[in-house]
Amino acid sequence: MLRIGICDDLYDARAALAAALERILEPQGIACQMFEFSSGEGLLGWLSNHAGELDLVFLDMEMGELSGMETARRLRSADEGLQIVFVTGYTDYVFDGYSVGALGYLVKPPKREQLADVLTRAQAALHLGAGRTYLCRSGEVTYRLPKSKILYFCSDRRQVTCVTRDKSYTFYAKLDDVEREVGEGFIRIHQRYLVRAAAVERVESGEVMVEGRALPISRSCQSAALAALTRCLLE
Repeated sequence: MLRIGICDDLYDARAALAAALERILEPQGIACQMFEFSSGEGLLGWLSNHAGELDLVFLDMEMGELSGMETARRLRSADEGLQIVFVTGYTDYVFDGYSVGALGYLVKPPKREQLADVLTRAQAALHLGAGRTYLCRSGEVTYRLPKSKILYFCSDRRQVTCVTRDKSYTFYAKLDDVEREVGEGFIRIHQRYLVRAAAVERVESGEVMVEGRALPISRSCQSAALAALTRCLLE
């Protein structure tokens, strides 16, 4: 599933782009979900409550009070793995896109081959960035979470909660499976807790402090956990 956001203050432009993207993706059998926004403020507001729910965003450069470029800067600050493409009627800003790591810069109306190329590169970039993200499914929604923003995972019976700096996500899983999926950089400190080593502020009295929260280190995990945390701190 490719989740695409289209942000443009003109309804006709959003509708035309959505239709063009669907015409490219459907014959390839690629499922997609479209989200339309009429302003940068609207897009950012929505993402504040739906972090990790978009893979690719097409941004108009000239929109209301918040420009496409400023919107892109805030998007990049919030989600380093989000793919951004500018779509505009002007070529004046083409080089500005590099400052936010834009995937492309298309002049309206974008040609089919240009859109197809961008979609191919977006999927390739998402695949390459998979090692830096963790995908979790909560209800009917799949979240793409940058590992660098994850603080820790907590298990409670059959549910696991992923705690990030901004939000928590609860889903059905086994913590052992999560540990294998996230790979290096995460340390098991307890039967119920898996922490990102770089998020640990200090270790004291059988606990680790993560963003001001005390998490217990169990006796069975203490030796391996302390050794792993020490290695990470030295690195």
